[in-house]
Amino acid sequence: MRLFKFIIIISFCLFGIYSISMNFVDESKNFTYRSEINYPVDKVFPQFNNLQNFTTWNDYFTGKKDLNFTYFTPYEGIGSAMKYSDKDNGEFGDFFIRYSNPNRTLRYQLFDGENENPYLIDVKFTAAGNKTKMLWNVQTPKRSYLERSLNLVAEDFFVENIDKSVKNLYQLLGNKVDKEQKLASVKYDSLMVENREGGLLLGVNVSTRNTKDILFKNVIMNHGKVLNFVRSDLGKKDDEFGAPVLLINPSNLKDKEVSYFYGVPLSKRVAVSDNNFNFQTMNASKVYVMYYQGNYNNRVKNVQQLLKQAKKDTLRNGLLIEEFLEDPTENQDVKLKLSLPVFR
Repeated sequence: MRLFKFIIIISFCLFGIYSISMNFVDESKNFTYRSEINYPVDKVFPQFNNLQNFTTWNDYFTGKKDLNFTYFTPYEGIGSAMKYSDKDNGEFGDFFIRYSNPNRTLRYQLFDGENENPYLIDVKFTAAGNKTKMLWNVQTPKRSYLERSLNLVAEDFFVENIDKSVKNLYQLLGNKVDKEQKLASVKYDSLMVENREGGLLLGVNVSTRNTKDILFKNVIMNHGKVLNFVRSDLGKKDDEFGAPVLLINPSNLKDKEVSYFYGVPLSKRVAVSDNNFNFQTMNASKVYVMYYQGNYNNRVKNVQQLLKQAKKDTLRNGLLIEEFLEDPTENQDVKLKLSLPVFR
């Protein structure tokens, strides 16, 4: 009994000390931190202004492997929003872009868990030649008396997160710049021969009208559908899947209606609960290749050149592979790698 009383007395003393010390801790904490990255601001800012980009490198999200994301339109700029959750660990929250001044300033609002008071995160971007300097201003949410101790470690937590995130972003942009440099060296409209490796695609089977506007809009819609599913539902990062491809019978390109498969390469099969998505295997093969840049509908001329060469060489052909080197966007030209598998 004495031991029990002793434990109670000690507990009250500790609680009293904690309560007194919390009088000297603000209910909300505000701090700033400076960082920089060796890429120009026009490369850096879009990675902050698009939440789908943001979650691929920010350590707050990448450090938690089981998070699921739901993104809401618009996907970039003011009004962008997303939800994140991990049901197994009871973790969830909401993230918003409240202000966006391109290449200059962003304001985020983060509601973590059931807390009705948000984190406010302002990021100011300053161009410095080929570098970008960033000034982070973080304001933690107002906390109750018993939760104020969290403010004692908030600054260290965010500084560590920012440092890790900037390193992740530097690696990500390095990969993107390498890709841009490779694209800049591509020779368009020249026929080449390559050996293409086989692969596994996850995507959707589609049938649509083959008119000037409807087909390309349909491709854009399914591009977004597939990438959102792979990123959000499957939790895949951009470096965990390949460039999206469209498989289609080249002899049907002038039909009034066409059927095609649109998907992205994955390294292995995963469990998929949505019946709209399925796997398709691409076999390794010799391919005739042409790179094409321009209006999507005009790619048919290049495809005809590939078919003509296959016929000249007395080879049979498989499904045409249209690999999108850049995301297809409405009212903009496309960059495609057109590959026609050939065999005897």
